Amino acid sequence: MSEIPAKATESEDPSGGARAGAEDGLSSGDASCPAPLGDLLPAGDVPSAGGTWQVSPPGSMYDYIEVASFSIGPDGLVDQWSLRAEQIFGIPARRAVGADPIAVFVDPDRREQGQRKMAEILDGREWTGVVPFRLPDTGESGEPGGEALAEVYVMPTRTEEGEKAAVCIVVDVRTLRSIETDLAASQAIFGQSPFGFLLIDPDLRVRRANERFASIFGGTPDDHRGRDVQSYLPRGEAERVDATMRRVLDTGQSITDMHVTGFVPGSAGRRHWSINLYRVHSGSGRPIGIAWLGTDITARRAAAREAAAARRNLALLNEAGARIGNSLDLETTARELLDVAVPGFCDLATVDLYQGLLAGDETPPGLADGSAEVRRVAFASAVSEAPFSVTGEPVELGAVHHYAFNSPCADALRTARPRTLPGEDGGLVRSTLAVPMVAHDTVVGLAQFARTKGSEPFGDRDRELAVELAARAAVCIDNARLYRREHERALILQRSLLPPGDPEASGLDIACRYLPGSPATSRPSEVGGDWFDVIELPGHRTALVVGDVMGRGLRAAVAMGELRTAVRTLAQLDLEPAEVLSQLDEIARGLGAPGGVQQATRAARRPQEADLSEVYLATCVYAVYDSVTRRCTFANAGHLPPLLVEPGEPALMLDVPPGLPLGVGGEPFEEVEVELPEGALLALYTDGLVESRDHPLDEGLQAFVGALTDPVRPSDDDPHDGSAPPRADTRNLEDVCDHVLNTLDTHHGEDDIALLMARVQGLPADSVGDWALPREPRSVGRAREYARTQLLAWDLEPLVDTTELLVSELVTNALRYGEGEIRLRLLLDRTLVCEVWDAGLVQPRRRRARDTDEGGRGLQLVGLLSAAWGSRRTPRGKTVWFELPLPGADTTLTDPAEALLSLF
Repeated sequence: MSEIPAKATESEDPSGGARAGAEDGLSSGDASCPAPLGDLLPAGDVPSAGGTWQVSPPGSMYDYIEVASFSIGPDGLVDQWSLRAEQIFGIPARRAVGADPIAVFVDPDRREQGQRKMAEILDGREWTGVVPFRLPDTGESGEPGGEALAEVYVMPTRTEEGEKAAVCIVVDVRTLRSIETDLAASQAIFGQSPFGFLLIDPDLRVRRANERFASIFGGTPDDHRGRDVQSYLPRGEAERVDATMRRVLDTGQSITDMHVTGFVPGSAGRRHWSINLYRVHSGSGRPIGIAWLGTDITARRAAAREAAAARRNLALLNEAGARIGNSLDLETTARELLDVAVPGFCDLATVDLYQGLLAGDETPPGLADGSAEVRRVAFASAVSEAPFSVTGEPVELGAVHHYAFNSPCADALRTARPRTLPGEDGGLVRSTLAVPMVAHDTVVGLAQFARTKGSEPFGDRDRELAVELAARAAVCIDNARLYRREHERALILQRSLLPPGDPEASGLDIACRYLPGSPATSRPSEVGGDWFDVIELPGHRTALVVGDVMGRGLRAAVAMGELRTAVRTLAQLDLEPAEVLSQLDEIARGLGAPGGVQQATRAARRPQEADLSEVYLATCVYAVYDSVTRRCTFANAGHLPPLLVEPGEPALMLDVPPGLPLGVGGEPFEEVEVELPEGALLALYTDGLVESRDHPLDEGLQAFVGALTDPVRPSDDDPHDGSAPPRADTRNLEDVCDHVLNTLDTHHGEDDIALLMARVQGLPADSVGDWALPREPRSVGRAREYARTQLLAWDLEPLVDTTELLVSELVTNALRYGEGEIRLRLLLDRTLVCEVWDAGLVQPRRRRARDTDEGGRGLQLVGLLSAAWGSRRTPRGKTVWFELPLPGADTTLTDPAEALLSLF
């Protein structure tokens, strides 16, 4: 053991203590070396009183371990105290030198044991152990210090006089424990860490690698020593990482979660890592390299891609749910599918639907052979507008074609399973998905989704998404097909309930239009309950009817048919307009009552258990026009007012009391009688013509009035000064209807539109014969004479005999059963009408006479010889009439003699 002299060369110390010539317990090994250690150190490395520990070459272990020394003389007292001892124990040299170390550092309860150890040491024995010691009191208040541990190595020495002494080397146990912990952590990182770890030196080469890193890139940890980052990463990535490491080394700024991509030996798959870089310092704070901590995130990246794809697909499905099926039109729904798919899912796409489906066949082909005719109804492309075809010739949009039986597309249609088709060599398309569009186990068409070269090929998840998109569109297309079928059926029903062809009326020129609601509008439209009718009445009178059942669909169409039938039936009874509407009101209330019309008329109010959805309400305007007097009687049940255009005058709305809608009940209806001038124009209509969401009712009515006024307004070069009668509108009534529909907003498709227009053309005076007959028997002969004379004047000689016979019968009945003055009237228009008026209220009743009866065959004879006959009430009695067809090529007249013989 090297001996340290008891008296060493001293150097001045600001603390006032002495220190050994061998600084910090390091022996010179030579007692003849008089120069102090500080003189041997380079300039600037001499420690200051502040206690700088860096006095050894860079990288020395003493950068981390705090080592101090002191010596004990033969008397057991401290005779030397180093600067590091001051720093470890916190006691300056002036207090430590000459003090008993046992009394100063050891607790009283351990001093006896300490004294025995000291005696053994002074007796020449070495000793090593951990000694607890008290830290000095701290703070100005003199608070007692705590306990600490020091590892002490005591070496016996001798003084110059040969007396026994000791040198003590002290190490702070706290520093040792910290170093032990750091070593364990280092060992854990390099031997047990599941993450790849590299220690990079300032030259950016691997100083040390851990086991995990070596297991990934092969070899042992020592095999990677000296390598650079180019050995592990592709050139581009390596340059990027190299530049980043230089920046970390220069600035000290850490880099976290930097993603790099590369390959590992033995695997062709691309791997992804997340690396963290931070600068590493020595114990003195000098940068000594970079720590590299890497984590393999390949699986996490794949999971993230899967999650992103799932989110993208979910967003695409949400978009499909919002955008597909907004219209009940087949072609529009197909285009909506492609608007969603391109470019979010694919680059090109087409939709083919079975031609039979588009033609309105009752049942689509379903799982047929796949080669049935299909029509290309939609095409979308993000790269080209050229027609798209995977196999065969390109198909133009709208073209009808079919797939070959053995083609993949036909197989997809036949099996209802998607097929993946590879792209052609040298073509634009990389891969294609042919997906059958299946709704309710029925194949309605085929959707093709294609991705061009440069895009990722379709995977299993893409196939599932394509099937889901096609299925959603297929359901919407099938719903549109069913709706189209029901809509067409309802239209057929509705049109069958409207007047067929162009209606005709005596003394009126009629034109009408009916426009059903469009099913392709933004709001799904069903058939409505709008209707109109032109009913011929006896005496060359005409009933004009326009109505609107509230609601839509088949129920409204059926209710409209029932009300129209009821109107025609009531009109044939020749009731007054107000009475007709009163009867219709009862019928409408009966439509919504569980017990029908009888229940509605008997109950004071509707039963509470009645379903409100069964309530039928309707508006209706009913007008009766007499072509002889040109007078028209109106009654209104909650409908829009009629419009009248007199010759040379602007259009105006007639002031007809609106009344309550049909089905409400409780209020009578009023009548208004208006005389219509020759050539006047009368318009009846429903609210769909003048009202929509974009145009309020008042605005629509004003536009309608203006549209009717324009065709008849006098021109500037033909002013009307009152000296001549106003000139009537000579335009064709069909053109007037077209002008009105083109002028107004009639293409909104929100509601049905019914328009009925009539131009007044009264019977000329020479087409009417009217005579008053006194109530006497001679009036029968006079009536026959008047009739003969009038018919000969009209050049109707073939009807003379029949007319004389029937006039004789009716006038005779009026004399026998009637009251008051008798009136005979003959009307000539498209048919010949004979009317006999009297003041009696009793209606004639036809009966079958027995063979033995002398009378009772007059009305039978009238029924045999006339085309039609009947009676009606008038304000002053009744009118009995008959009608004869005019002679012509297609008319066969009944011989009166044969008719008389047939009665017996």
